[in-house]
Amino acid sequence: MKATERFINYVKINTTSDSASDTSPSTYIQFDLANKLAEEMKNLAMSNVSVSEHCYVYGTLEATPDCENAPVIGFVAHMDTSPDFSGRDIQPQIIENYDGNDIFLKKGNRCLTINDFPHLASLKGRTLILTDGTTLLGADNKAGIAEILTACEKVTQRSIPHGKICIAFTPDEEIGKGTDFFDRNLFTAEFAYTVDGGQEGEINFENFNACEAVFQIQGVNVHPGSAKNIMLNASLAAFEINNMLPSADTPRNTEGYEGFFHLTKMEGTVESARLEYIVRDHSQENFAMRKKMLQHIEKVMNEKYGDGTVQLSITEQYANMAALIEPHQHLIDSAVKAMETVGFKPILVPIRGGTDGARLTYQGLPCPNLCTGGYAFHGPFEHITAESLENCAEMIVEIIKIYSEKTIL
Repeated sequence: MKATERFINYVKINTTSDSASDTSPSTYIQFDLANKLAEEMKNLAMSNVSVSEHCYVYGTLEATPDCENAPVIGFVAHMDTSPDFSGRDIQPQIIENYDGNDIFLKKGNRCLTINDFPHLASLKGRTLILTDGTTLLGADNKAGIAEILTACEKVTQRSIPHGKICIAFTPDEEIGKGTDFFDRNLFTAEFAYTVDGGQEGEINFENFNACEAVFQIQGVNVHPGSAKNIMLNASLAAFEINNMLPSADTPRNTEGYEGFFHLTKMEGTVESARLEYIVRDHSQENFAMRKKMLQHIEKVMNEKYGDGTVQLSITEQYANMAALIEPHQHLIDSAVKAMETVGFKPILVPIRGGTDGARLTYQGLPCPNLCTGGYAFHGPFEHITAESLENCAEMIVEIIKIYSEKTIL
């Protein structure tokens, strides 16, 4: 089966995660895809296939004869899609021989434009897969799943010698919980790759340091006619907090290694209000400074309006994996070689986000990130090409070949 066919099948299964949930997985609909993948892995003759109670899927391709001493390599992708946009009833649109021009999506009154997405011109002549404008597509990260399983099938069908290969598919990556219950006893790889990146050729081993910050504001609500020196409008206090943050440090205004404060949700009345942010920076020093800035705002607001008016909670999410990947340069070198073999131009770029691999790296499993070929994740403009899906599967095959020839790293 081609990676494209797998991908189309997978995206039709709703797997949206939920950051407000206190269960694991955060949404039980993720089991729908997990169970399907487990059956497919069994059909690919994988051993030790299982779905855990927390919706983690594991499986192994055992080493072929004479490759038992090759390093044990792993590949990881996540099943959930972002709660930032609807993942329900996804109807992927397929445009063969794309002409390189703007595309009006069938629904949702939206247009995928060359002005907003200049790379579209480079996709001319390819088979473009995109949304109908009412949902995201799910290339993040169902493209990675399709590419990994297609690579495993190709390795088996072509009788390519290989060492032991561990596969894992995780839930809840999009809400920062993708490795909370990851079982290293079932995933025995010495190192791994997440296949969760963007355009063809991207290799990521630097990522943001990340946390979530929540301001809870308690106001004082009295009749506005007699509110002089008494009322404290919690919603106005929330505006005040946001205005204390540097206005240029937002996702819209930053790129590369530049960090940001991103307001993801706000709600409020006179009585109470709440602001939710994600905070990101590649530099550990700058990241610490950003958290101190938030704490200073909490202090200033409470000094102005009274103790307990504002409560700040900061939840750590993941850390930059760069320093822990550097001793394992072979992972980057092998990815570069594999990409060049399939015709990609390798691009080493920092992730303006994070992956399960960042957290796994800090848990002792070096795990840089590889491209899937997708673009514009988490929204209605998400798209990928059939050619990228197939080429990325071949890239994984080439990595497997490289490590089948190694015995000492």
